[in-house]
Amino acid sequence: MAKRAFDLFWALLGLVLLSPALLVIALAVKLEDRGPVFFRQVRIGRGGRPFRIWKFRTMGVDAERQGRAITVGQDPRITRLGRHLRNAKLDELPQLMNVVAGEMSLVGPRPEVPQFVAHYTDAQRVILDLRPGITDLASIKYRHESELLAQAERPDEAYLRVVLPDKIRINLAYAAQASLWSDFRVILATLGLAPAPRIPGTH
Repeated sequence: MAKRAFDLFWALLGLVLLSPALLVIALAVKLEDRGPVFFRQVRIGRGGRPFRIWKFRTMGVDAERQGRAITVGQDPRITRLGRHLRNAKLDELPQLMNVVAGEMSLVGPRPEVPQFVAHYTDAQRVILDLRPGITDLASIKYRHESELLAQAERPDEAYLRVVLPDKIRINLAYAAQASLWSDFRVILATLGLAPAPRIPGTH
């Protein structure tokens, strides 16, 4: 209950305080190519239930049909504005609406697309017991994930076999010791306002 109250308070406050910036970003996305402002993609949430995530659109229209489910390096599907939004993580701000709806938390494992969840082992599926979040320690560690995957010969396989298992490991270890204070520290670290808490399993 305390975590849900924490999420709801800060998500609602964030939507109110950031509403002018959200409107400016929405207008800029619309003016760039006249396409939809938001990108709604099916992700797998708590208990294995699918939901649609809110993001500012950072790729061309119908980009999902034109390539892989992950972005790798200088993905040509990303728009000029979209690249700036992604670098600053501003494309994730509409997920505050997912938090208000109870589909996500401020801090929790990033929700994956169904095609990757389908490959989870029984041990990895434990991650679905947690409410997904806008940010987490794994997101901080893999802040430059697309550049990392660009170095792999088979990016999709590298993500599925190396990056994703490590993300799950980090999130399960974090969840075992999480508190509202540690969540707050993760948020500050995501914003670049404080050092990231120690990643579980590292020295």
